[in-house]
Amino acid sequence: MKFSLENKNAVVTGGGSGIGRAICIALAEHGANVHILELQAINAEETAKIIRDNGGKVSVYGCNVANGSEVKSAFELILKSGSIDILINNAGIAHIGNLENTKEEDLDRLYEVNIKGVYNCMHASIASLKENGGVILNMASIAASVGINDRFAYSMTKGAVLTMTYSAAKDYLDYGIRCNCISPGRVHTPFVDGFIKKNYPGKEKEMFEKLSKTQPIGRMGKPEEIANMAIYLCSDEASFVTGTNFSIDGGFTTLNGS
Repeated sequence: MKFSLENKNAVVTGGGSGIGRAICIALAEHGANVHILELQAINAEETAKIIRDNGGKVSVYGCNVANGSEVKSAFELILKSGSIDILINNAGIAHIGNLENTKEEDLDRLYEVNIKGVYNCMHASIASLKENGGVILNMASIAASVGINDRFAYSMTKGAVLTMTYSAAKDYLDYGIRCNCISPGRVHTPFVDGFIKKNYPGKEKEMFEKLSKTQPIGRMGKPEEIANMAIYLCSDEASFVTGTNFSIDGGFTTLNGS
């Protein structure tokens, strides 16, 4: 079967909702043994229930990816079940603001999760990945490649994710490790709904439509569409793909000026 991940050990950070949940479910559907790292383990239990109800294999670990000790402990537990074949760094947080209204603590908070968190998980898994080869897949953003209003700190962190991806892909070619990243545009997740409700009370429908139309294709992406790309990049069908950034953005980065 194409895109089979049968018996692969896959670690996914931030699998409790949205894109992370969709990726975890898709991995399990393709045969992977899924290990979810989530800040609050209870938030990932619903994802785990969906997977188990469908006959999949999953484990949940409460872990703050920004904390190196917690990450090390979680990976030690995971490695008891076998080597790591796939690492997907999906956990991340957002911030809205330009240079002037981004505080130092905002910058530090985003660095801790979006950059250091990715580093911690890559560092904790690399020894295992080097043994048999494998896949690292990082979640970047179109904000890593194009300018977006009021995303100063967020863009900084996602730019770092992009270049960490390129660096790791180069450094571990000889070990059979492929490292790529996905850069989504605006995807309809609970975060988007919460953002609209908080910032535009009473105008939710209007703002949802407005934000949807910022993608030239005319709508937001679906978490499952990002998950489909993740499955491809984690599978042997993508064995010739490394050091590459995949934009899934409804044409945002290339068609907005046309």
